[in-house]
Amino acid sequence: MNFLKEYWKKRQERKRKREEEKANRTLKEKFYDNVKNLLWAAVAALILKTFVIEAYTIPTGSMEDTLLPGDFLLVTKFTHGATTPRNIPFTNIALPYYQFPRLKEIKRGDIIVFEYPGDRDELRHEEIMNYVKRCVGLPGDTIQIVDKILYVNGELFPPPPKMKFLNPVPTPKGIANPFIFPKYSNWNEDNYGPLYVPKKGDTIQLSLSNIEQFRTLINREHNREVVRVVGDEIYIDGIKTSTYVIKKNYYFMMGDNRDDSADSRFWGYVPEDLIIGEPLIIYWSWDRELPMFPDLIRKLSSIRLSRIAKLI
Repeated sequence: MNFLKEYWKKRQERKRKREEEKANRTLKEKFYDNVKNLLWAAVAALILKTFVIEAYTIPTGSMEDTLLPGDFLLVTKFTHGATTPRNIPFTNIALPYYQFPRLKEIKRGDIIVFEYPGDRDELRHEEIMNYVKRCVGLPGDTIQIVDKILYVNGELFPPPPKMKFLNPVPTPKGIANPFIFPKYSNWNEDNYGPLYVPKKGDTIQLSLSNIEQFRTLINREHNREVVRVVGDEIYIDGIKTSTYVIKKNYYFMMGDNRDDSADSRFWGYVPEDLIIGEPLIIYWSWDRELPMFPDLIRKLSSIRLSRIAKLI
């Protein structure tokens, strides 16, 4: 009993001394303590954001009605291979980064957040931005769309429950969309392919008929323009060749709002190192088109309570 009293007395004494020291601190010491606490909080937030989980906002309707513009998501990053920072915060200045091993493999049908690889014919996009789409093609798969119906490896791809079409009438086969991937393919978004999704280690036979399918991919794997066609001959980094060995795994992404989605049909494959993570939950949702001011009441009335805390 005496031991407990003595322990409690010493504890109270230590507490009193800490409070006295805290009360006697100078303004300068208090300022430094506050700065130190803020720095530690910033470091903890950066580690959490970089390696564990990150907030993401749905900006467009490309994933309607699965995800809506104005949905706020939490995205798990460690499951699909978190990376060290990819760019200097709040800038488009890219940094060399290391990607940690994946804890989970991507499956067909997974909704994935990834860094936009760039437009169809550009080496890299000027602005670093993230997209969210559904993975419909894995490395080694063959994609084909026939009258808006998606097939993977010759089998019907299960339509997502909330997938939709704005225009039920497909663009006929043979009417080419000049913005489709790959260039000169004579395909459109409703009648597309068949297109092979490359996987690491594949040896691709190159020809004049398929070089546009792989030109940007090869340039990006070398991080510079290396593909050149002279007459009927193909050169990579100045060396005449008819084959190329793929260095990375690639994925084919599509939006659930099939008629209003800029996706792999238009800009091509997503390499494995640009995968960021997988949405976990919707933590907030409202109409992003409504301004906060001057009509705050209308903005608040647009909150979608039924979507908050909804698992994806």
